[in-house]
Amino acid sequence: MEQFDFTILRELRKRAGLSIGEVSAESGVSAAVISKLERNRTRAELDTLYRLARVFGITAAELLNLAEARLSHPLKATAHRNEDFLFREINYKNIRCLHGRAGKGSRVSHPNVHRDDYELCWILDGTLRLTLPSESYELSAGQSLQFDALLEHTYEALTDCELLILHIRKENRF
Repeated sequence: MEQFDFTILRELRKRAGLSIGEVSAESGVSAAVISKLERNRTRAELDTLYRLARVFGITAAELLNLAEARLSHPLKATAHRNEDFLFREINYKNIRCLHGRAGKGSRVSHPNVHRDDYELCWILDGTLRLTLPSESYELSAGQSLQFDALLEHTYEALTDCELLILHIRKENRF
């Protein structure tokens, strides 16, 4: 398997609505080199990556990362209980997704995983009370709330409910 897959250049070019000739004219990289890169028939010099990346409004590092990264990353959900709530979750580098179910009267008053994230709670079915330090919300099916996950918060199922909780990594943190 190749270390880098520059077929991503073709995807970027098509998404931008550009021909190989137009990318060549904007970047100063020959059309032959661009064509070979798009078919993984040659390797790119750093200067070439820099000039091609500028055409697409990204950095050379971002282009290299796209060429190196897998296009998909499958995971299998894990299950756990947090107080009265049952969760299945998947966890990626920048987002953690928890699908939860709780019976009426169930509470989670000490959520157990919190980094410096944004938390989004989306009610799929039922009604839930979400309490923050100085605010309280009753959310019903179809409603959501986003807040800073570091704030103390409590979930309480007012009816049997199903919810989706997303922990989204904050960018540019310490």
